[in-house]
Amino acid sequence: MYIPSHFKVTDETMAYDIMKEYSFATLFSQHNGMPFATHLPLILNKENTYLYGHFARPNPQWKDIKNQTVLAIFHGPHCYISPSWYETNKAVPTWNYVTVHVYGEVELIEDESELKGSLHEMVLKYEAPDSSYRLQDVDAEFLAGMNKGVQGFKIKINKIEGKAKLSQNHSSQRQELVINRLEQISNTNEQQISSFMKANLNK
Repeated sequence: MYIPSHFKVTDETMAYDIMKEYSFATLFSQHNGMPFATHLPLILNKENTYLYGHFARPNPQWKDIKNQTVLAIFHGPHCYISPSWYETNKAVPTWNYVTVHVYGEVELIEDESELKGSLHEMVLKYEAPDSSYRLQDVDAEFLAGMNKGVQGFKIKINKIEGKAKLSQNHSSQRQELVINRLEQISNTNEQQISSFMKANLNK
């Protein structure tokens, strides 16, 4: 990924937080000699060393992905930045965003207990705290049948790149103007980008 030095995320904690908060990722690999992508949730383990996920078995991507170096992209918040918000009209539009790219090697999960464990962690992450749904309460025979329809995998993380394009190449005054305008927009992306910008500006 092209990352100018002033946009580079050097804080590992921030990168891990993006991976956890925006865990519905895009996974790229080579399939039959061509780029192939699947959109799916990827769960970071507690040691921050592996990403866990699973393919639907009819998805051909998993069939030749073993031992490939793959790229997983975690798309953080993003939004349009209008030059009308600046103190001058000598400017052009841009886009602010936060993203994390993870490179690693894929291992297919063949062990049933490891697959169950990864699925359990996924359900725990996404179900609301007061949800009545618990994976361990599902009929074992039914669950075993459903598990046959997925191929679990894990990605051994080799490299993490983070980019936070938050108008750092503009003056503090202009960054504050952008933050003020973003805070007036009710959309979630604009609110989150303004929060990231404020945190970066106050470092």
